[in-house]
Amino acid sequence: MTHKNALKQVAEMANIATSYVSAWGEEVEVEEQTVREILTSLGYDTASDEKLVSSAQKKHKKEILDPVLVVHDSEPVYVNMNLGLSARESEFSWRLETEQGKILEGYLQSQIVRDERKFGGPLIFELPSGLEWGYHKLTMIRKRRKSPYTMQLIVTPKSCFKQQDIENGKKMWGPSVQLYTLRTQHNWGIGDFGDLKQLVSDIASRGGDFVGLNPIHALFPANPEAASPYSPSSRRWLNIMYIDVSSVAEFSLCIEAQQTVGSAEFQQRLQKVRDAHWVNYTEVAKLKLSVLPLLYREFKMRHLDKGTERADAFLAFVEQGGDSLLHQAAFDALHTRLCNGDSEVWGWPAFPQELRSFDSKAVEHFIAENIDQVHMYMYLQWVADIQIGEAQELADEKGMSVGLYRDLAVGVANSGAETWADKGNLVMDVSIGAPPDVLGPLGQNWGLPPFNPQTLKSTGYEAYIKLLQANMKHCGALRIDHVLGLLRLWWIPKQKKATQGAYLYYPVEDMLSILALESHRHQCSVIGEDLGTVPDEIVELLADAGVHSYKVFFFETSKEDGGYLSPSHYTQQSMAALCTHDMPTLRGFWHCDDLKMGQELGLYPDEHQLQNLFSDRLKSKQGILDSVAWHGYLPEGVGHDAQYVPMDSYLAEGLQQHVAAGSSALLSVQLEDWLEMDKPVNIPGTVDEYPNWRRKLSMNLDDIFAREGVNRITTKLTQERAKAS
Repeated sequence: MTHKNALKQVAEMANIATSYVSAWGEEVEVEEQTVREILTSLGYDTASDEKLVSSAQKKHKKEILDPVLVVHDSEPVYVNMNLGLSARESEFSWRLETEQGKILEGYLQSQIVRDERKFGGPLIFELPSGLEWGYHKLTMIRKRRKSPYTMQLIVTPKSCFKQQDIENGKKMWGPSVQLYTLRTQHNWGIGDFGDLKQLVSDIASRGGDFVGLNPIHALFPANPEAASPYSPSSRRWLNIMYIDVSSVAEFSLCIEAQQTVGSAEFQQRLQKVRDAHWVNYTEVAKLKLSVLPLLYREFKMRHLDKGTERADAFLAFVEQGGDSLLHQAAFDALHTRLCNGDSEVWGWPAFPQELRSFDSKAVEHFIAENIDQVHMYMYLQWVADIQIGEAQELADEKGMSVGLYRDLAVGVANSGAETWADKGNLVMDVSIGAPPDVLGPLGQNWGLPPFNPQTLKSTGYEAYIKLLQANMKHCGALRIDHVLGLLRLWWIPKQKKATQGAYLYYPVEDMLSILALESHRHQCSVIGEDLGTVPDEIVELLADAGVHSYKVFFFETSKEDGGYLSPSHYTQQSMAALCTHDMPTLRGFWHCDDLKMGQELGLYPDEHQLQNLFSDRLKSKQGILDSVAWHGYLPEGVGHDAQYVPMDSYLAEGLQQHVAAGSSALLSVQLEDWLEMDKPVNIPGTVDEYPNWRRKLSMNLDDIFAREGVNRITTKLTQERAKAS
């Protein structure tokens, strides 16, 4: 076997693509060194071709039973047994324990479908059909062998859950918000779960059926300026900064907390962070974390020490949270302790060596010595869980068809609780991103370690299942950021540029099937953010799996003439939007503020490229005006020449109505566009150049919904959606 063949062959076994089609339609070969480094990160021995082949043979040696088999409920259940020719079928019997507690048994001999062993294939047998959905355990017993062979059998529906209203063709609308941007006169300088309840009420009473949220995953309480919701410490737990402190049950009973918050100095600090245009995460964290520990102390004294019903509810939450909750709480307690001594300790790679892994003796000792602090962080997770749950209950009470939709980030930061306690589910020597495209010629590196697909399979997808279960709690829909990652992710080896990556493919059909199962169990529909370079093979897979596509109006153009597609031609199984958190606002887009800002920040060093972007934008605007006018949604008095037409509330309203009249089941709007705001919440490709994830809304919720223009647009959206239904 030649050197090149060995590398290519093992790359194929590991599902690494050695070439890909670029955004410009050209085939690009992946550098050999990239493939080698990705194989090393997956545990192959790349020291020589011989060692590479030998390690691959060991890694891919088939067990008698595969660790996991995922099947749809409508399919026959065929199980492969990787047996030698000398093995006798009469020696084997099987036993299936279903998740529901049923036990089925039988003999291998009577259920064989095919024997492909002569050709190096498996012996295939069939299990009874009609198995219920769920996670079942198959055991194969062999005579005279002490330990049996086992496999996890996962039986799933073919496609994701949809609310009855969606199935019946109802067209819905709702705002997608970055929770931290909400302003009220009672929050503590950052939008919180109390504000969310107020927004749910306001939207429900105006005909909206959902409120979409940015990821509300756990961030870094001890390093509050690490504020990107898309680089969380853990995707399994919540951001405790979203707790509405004065609504916690213990607050009304804790005199010390009330006195602290009621003091003149504290009230002044609160007013200052409320009035600020940008979220001051450091000050918000100081304020909240000076009071929340007092509430835990109150809870401990009144409930934990007395074994009350409320204490039982907390202890049940802790038990259910298991190791994962302990990891999160221990990490936050330890990080806080270390940051108190040195504010430069940004994450666990900056911890002292002996504390850089949850499994170390030093961490075990820290937990034992500081168990009260660890329990306090568990309590805060519980409180956050209760409050987000109350927001979804309120949405149900108010008759919203969906209620909250949550957002699942594509990965976790390499410095937080999840990676600190990881046991091989994540690959730490690479990070994910995107290859070069028209908008990002240098590619993107997101700095997030990916799931190891081989570990996922060998553990029966446990980490993935738990991730879905955590994020489908307390919501009616889940938006999956970069859903294309279920098919493939762009892996970039450490210290390499984003251009020096390769696509690694995942077991997409298994992952979509498990997504469908959890979606039904949580009565949670699914939206897949499928923007960017979309490979043909995933489009149909997502559609068949019942995942709503994501249609951003500005990107939906005809391949033939570049004109804007009519929203009535969007697929019904989709969510339509005008803008997203990664784009300029409607006003910002129309007035080219994003291009002007990019020019100021040095994002466009090529002046010629920048001028092209300006002229392309003018063409886009003209195309939008033409399309909206042709469909009859251009308001009276708005001109038809894009050079002279500014973005005002009337044009914004016309655009929103135009998309609302379309065929997408869901329509997402932005509060920023109702307020004619121009600054974005995030500029992709920037870190320090712009204060990403900090910009608040320009007015309080009370004031927003007192505006005549806002009430007019909500009425029109409800009418247009009803007409389109």
